[in-house]
Amino acid sequence: MTPTFPKAEPAAVLPQGATAAKNARAGIQWGPALEAVGIPMGALVAATLLFGVFCFTQNKNPFAVFAAIYKAAFGSWYAFQNTLVRAAPLMLTALCTALPARLGLVIIGNEGALVAGGLGAISAGLALASAPLGVVIAAMAIGGVLGGGLWITACGALHFYRGVNETISSLLMNYVAIALLNHLVNGLMRDPSSLNKPSSYPIPDEKMLPAIGDSNVHYGLFFGIAVCLFVWLLMEHTTFGFKVRMIGGNIRAARMAGLPVARIGLITCFLAGASAGLAGMVEVAAVHGRANESLNAGYGYAGILVAFVARHRGLPIILVATLLGGILASGGILQRQFQLPDATILVFQGIVFISILFSDSLYGRFNLFKDRAK
Repeated sequence: MTPTFPKAEPAAVLPQGATAAKNARAGIQWGPALEAVGIPMGALVAATLLFGVFCFTQNKNPFAVFAAIYKAAFGSWYAFQNTLVRAAPLMLTALCTALPARLGLVIIGNEGALVAGGLGAISAGLALASAPLGVVIAAMAIGGVLGGGLWITACGALHFYRGVNETISSLLMNYVAIALLNHLVNGLMRDPSSLNKPSSYPIPDEKMLPAIGDSNVHYGLFFGIAVCLFVWLLMEHTTFGFKVRMIGGNIRAARMAGLPVARIGLITCFLAGASAGLAGMVEVAAVHGRANESLNAGYGYAGILVAFVARHRGLPIILVATLLGGILASGGILQRQFQLPDATILVFQGIVFISILFSDSLYGRFNLFKDRAK
């Protein structure tokens, strides 16, 4: 007898809106993902238009200014190398704000942590200047990590144990670090041969962080990318990262669940400061070769902008830091070609920062970015 098989039923056609519900059940949430990209990109476009208006008020052609910025940042391999050199410390200083933000803290002591890390790095480098290159680089990295990490951990301790506002304390700690730098390079650490620009004793050229191949890009770029990848893995794919996000989402619920909020907060603050401190080490070991006022170059403050544009996520920080590094690299060409003040780039940064802060109020307001089931 020939066996019979039931006929296959036709595939069910999902009603309108059911696709979104099915995707939601499957864990696919396209709306929030598009929102996380679309709103910051819209803020950047708005900031670009506002900066164009600013250039127009200065009797400059906005399109020519933007073309010059692109040329100075990405127009050639030489220009792109300058961009990458500036992107390396931006990646690291951005993490100083991004990591505590996952806890719900607003830390803006990036510049102070960078300076503290630079001081720790130069101290370790000078103490071991006669050691092999690998030992000197490792010692400087450890000195930078400890200097920056302990600096921001102090702000976290003030917040968790004494209730001090972390934003104010970290901001004020910037000025303390800069004052300490000026005191040391004008006193205990001063090289007598540094006349017009007081500086510490230099690291021997052969003990500095080398460049990558024949390029002008140093290995600090690898440090920045590696730390950003580490932070992404830590925050998104580990139990510790889940605990941090839980504290940032609802600290009372985290305490009720038995999480050691203060301890996790201090560890996170140490990692944040260590990242900025490593940026200070990179500036000392690869760029300046010594500690002086050039450490206070504004990378810490620019890192705050990078963190907010990247929504405090490790991987987007790499891209945003590269873009902002290109903008910073174009300051000179605007001054030479258009006779604009060198601070014009700072105006652009300020406009972008204000636009990004304003865009935070737009999340959840657009139905376009909502996954709906009908």
